[in-house]
Amino acid sequence: MLLVLNLPTGGQVATPKWVAQSLKNPNDCKTVTFENSRFTDCIAIPGTHEIAMRIKGSDGIIYRGFPSLARELDASTVAFAMNGGMYDAKSRPIGYYVESGDKLHELNNSNASGNFYLKPNGVFFGTGDNWQVLSSDAFAKKVSERPEFGTQSGPMLVIDGTIHPDFDANGQSKYIRNAVGVDTQGRAHFVISEQPVSFGRLARLMRDELKTSNALYLDGEVSALWNPAGGRMDGKYPLGPLILVTRQAKNDK
Repeated sequence: MLLVLNLPTGGQVATPKWVAQSLKNPNDCKTVTFENSRFTDCIAIPGTHEIAMRIKGSDGIIYRGFPSLARELDASTVAFAMNGGMYDAKSRPIGYYVESGDKLHELNNSNASGNFYLKPNGVFFGTGDNWQVLSSDAFAKKVSERPEFGTQSGPMLVIDGTIHPDFDANGQSKYIRNAVGVDTQGRAHFVISEQPVSFGRLARLMRDELKTSNALYLDGEVSALWNPAGGRMDGKYPLGPLILVTRQAKNDK
């Protein structure tokens, strides 16, 4: 279940500050129906948006959710945010994590149980307007310079156009799930299901509908989205790393 804030349509109901700041903003998220399941697809566009990772506030305390993050931001600049990256019970990242060019955790190639360790897992990362998803092995081999941001999660949903080999077409394990992939135009698609879905269905959405040749699973059940323009801030579970998408400042000419 997701906790969604519905905007008031009249009366004297107080509106949260982050909503009031965002009422005139364009909505960068849209509903997509695929194989009879509903998803929300939020799109970051190079030249229009900036992507960054966030984990701690100015007080050094881990946010653990969007409300704490929102208190430190001008919400009028926020396009959307989504949780992304595996973390421990204290919301600390357990895989590769880079924020503002600072590496806070090394690449994790350990073997264990759980979704993160269903190899291959992968990394979503970028510098400037260049955003990518690669398997962790490919990232280690191909990326020599530290990116501005990066977060490791898993499993990979789509690897070079091929769906993860361990997925059933529509397995019995179904949860609210979220994912990220980059399409042929360089746009990053951040997707969250609006109903429980299987890994297979989410992977096919990313590959066949959104045309992302590499796509990374971000989380399940705890998956959450903050979409200020849509009046939505999910908040059922404590979160770890947060992916923040903002609008680039326009220079006056």
